[in-house]
Parts: sequence; structure tokens; C-alpha cells
Amino acid sequence: MFRYLPAFEAALLGGAVYLAVFVRFGGDPGAIAFNLGSIGPEASLFAGVLLICLTATGLYNRRLRDAFEGVIVRVFLAFVFGTMLLTLLYYLFAEVFLGRGILALALLTGFAGIVATRSVLLAVLVREGGKRNVLVLGAGRRAFPLTRLRRRTDLIGLRIVGFLPVGGDELCVPAERRLDIQGGIPDWVSANRIHEIVVAADERRGTLDMDELLRCRSRGAVISELQAFYERETGRVNLDSLLPSWIAFSSGTNGSVIGGRIKQLFDIVISLLLLVVTLPVMLLASLAVWLESGLRGPIFYRQIRVGENGREFEVLKFRSMRIDAEKVGGAQWAQKNDPRVTRVGAILRRYRIDELPQIFNVLRGEMSFVGPRPERPEFVSRLERSYPHYADRHRVRPGLTGWAQIYYPYGASDEDAYQKLQYDLYYVNHRSLYLDLVILLQTAEVVLWGRGVR
Repeated sequence: MFRYLPAFEAALLGGAVYLAVFVRFGGDPGAIAFNLGSIGPEASLFAGVLLICLTATGLYNRRLRDAFEGVIVRVFLAFVFGTMLLTLLYYLFAEVFLGRGILALALLTGFAGIVATRSVLLAVLVREGGKRNVLVLGAGRRAFPLTRLRRRTDLIGLRIVGFLPVGGDELCVPAERRLDIQGGIPDWVSANRIHEIVVAADERRGTLDMDELLRCRSRGAVISELQAFYERETGRVNLDSLLPSWIAFSSGTNGSVIGGRIKQLFDIVISLLLLVVTLPVMLLASLAVWLESGLRGPIFYRQIRVGENGREFEVLKFRSMRIDAEKVGGAQWAQKNDPRVTRVGAILRRYRIDELPQIFNVLRGEMSFVGPRPERPEFVSRLERSYPHYADRHRVRPGLTGWAQIYYPYGASDEDAYQKLQYDLYYVNHRSLYLDLVILLQTAEVVLWGRGVR
């Protein structure tokens, strides 16, 4: 249901324009044709701009935890930003202007439609009867991580009805969640209206009855592999069940020559545009850092980070900490309310302005605009020893923003690095130009709401 929401709301917003035009001209086709001509381009522009703003405020984030009141606030802000952007576009391209009356009515109708849609969606997701029933085939070590999916945002639109042990499982799932099915699995699946079966057995060879699985499939049940199901529903990789060869079967398109060239061109274009837009902000930030340091401290902070294929490079940032921040204790994670952060630095970090100089790292080819955040060699060497798959995040170019920055707070420990690794590897596995665009839009939400700031 959630995956079709953007298309549905785009149609709703486009329909709001048609309704506003119909009301404004009383349904007179002649008047509509004389005053506006074809409505399609105007409706598409209106829907496209607002859809981008809805994405930027986090409303297509599957793990959004806001209550209904918080959703309304996000919708309202999206429409405010959308109205500003539409006004600018109408000023630049007057031929697509709808007229103030039609625009106002379309905005009011669209806002009411989006709020109503979200109200219904939240009610359906909460209601048990509207969820997909999922049976997990397995109750051992590989299946156990699924028992941790308990939050509403982990189980959007689905319910795990139970875990069915199979031969070879080292039982790890609690007894109260294990099933004892009498008779054949296909009959039980039909009787209990199971929509999906997740294969999570510890040992598949000689333990799975493929004939029964095919019969379940013929009755309408979807058969999914554990890792694919976990990634689809959570947006992260399950490290406990990850096979050593997983990266060889990565579905990311940027691994191809053409995909890599497109991403490189995308990085250059976006970086140049951002450089032009943020140049005044960067000049003000430079002045503020310089003044706070008494006209003598360095404005920029250079630090060695680990990049693609383990190559080290010097990352560039606005200095947000005291000059002697690591004089005692050496390399250390940034903490919440870190006393080393200056007053100006706190503001720069709050709005991610301190990261803007990394645009030059992107233009030099050391970083990408989207990718796993680069870490310091001191941390990387330790984390690679602790977590076998940590080196896999370096198979792509590091980014100024990334999937983990959207879905996980700022990392301040090795445990945080482990949690972020699951999101970074998801990006490595699914990277594409589309995913990069989604991350860029949702990064705006992180900046607006200040999540993950240290």
C-alpha cells in the first residue's frame, strides 16, 4: 500500500487542479479552453512540485514515527514550501500560471485531500484487519532477528503470525511465537489467509519441502527469502544472516560503467548547483568562524578519512570545534552537547553548514554526493576487526549525505557504527540514481528537523 502512495497523491494533486478549474469556470469547456488551453502541463507541474516538497518533509519515509498531528505539520510545511516554489516558477514561466483564484483553490483542495489520505492510511495501518499476514518458515538463528521487529514503523502494513520450526534449526525463537501446524502447510496457509511466506531456515538442503512451497505459491502466497524481506521492510541489511557472497549479487546499478558515469555526472551537476546556491552562506560561515576565533584561527578543518576501496583522502569542513579539540585523548567520537563545539560551530552543525566545503571533495572525485559517510582511519581499522562486513561499505565512494544519515542518528560509538553499517550496506546493495534522488530529498527533512545533530 505504502509503495503506491506517491503515485496516488500525485494523481490527487493533479485532480485538485482540474477541480479548481472546473469550479472557477463553472464547467464551461469554452471558457476553460479560451483562458487556459490545455490543463495537463499546469496540473503536472503543480503535482510534481508539491510531491517533491512532500518527500523533502519526510512524508514518504516508511519509518516516519510522527502521530497524526505531526503529519499535519509536515503536510502544512510541504504546502508552504511548494507554494513558494510554484510562485517562483510562475514568475519565471508566466505561460504556466493558473491564476491566483485557481491556485488558491487547488492548494486548499490538495491540502484537504492529502490530510484525508494520511488519516485513512494511519487508520488502516493501525487496524489489524488491514495488514498482510506473514508466516516465517524457520525458528532458528537466522529467523531470530525478525522477532525484534516490534515497533509500528518496523511492521508497516504487515503482521508476523508466527514462526514454523523446520529440521536443522537451532531453536532461538521464543516458544510462545513458534507454531505447531498439524497437517499440510498449504491448507494451513489458506485457512489463515497468509499473504507471504518468508524462508528463514538455518539449513535449507533436505529440510524444505519445495512441493509444499510451490502449492502455497499457487494459492496466492508470496514466497520471499529472509534477507530480501528484511531489507524491503526495514531499509537495512540484517548482518546476522548476511552471506559472505552477498555483495557479488548486489542489485545496485552504479556498479556498471554506464551507471558509474551517470552518477559522476549527477555529482558534478548537483555540486555545482549547490555551490552557486550556498556560496553566500559559506562566505558568512567563514566570516563567523574567523571572527569567533579572534581573527587568527583556521576557518577550515582538514582531516584524513577513508574513501573508496580504502584509499585515504583529506576531507574539508568548516571548523566547528576548538582548535585543541583532540589535544588530549586523540581521535574520539563527537558526543551530544560536546563541550569541544564552539557557539558558531553548534549553529553550523545544527543546519549541516559545516559539511558544505565537502562540495570540493565531490568535485575532486574523492567523494560522491550520496554514499556512506567517510570515517577516520583510526576508527575504520578497529571497526573492520570487530565487524567482518565493515570493509564492504568502502566498495563505493563515500558521500556528503547518505541512507544512514536519514534513518539513524549521529553515530557516537562502535555500537552506533554497527547499526549505521546495516543502512550503509543497504545503500551499497541497492544504489541507483533513483535512490540517490530520494536520499537528497529526504536529507532536507533531516536538516529541517535537526535529527542526528552533534
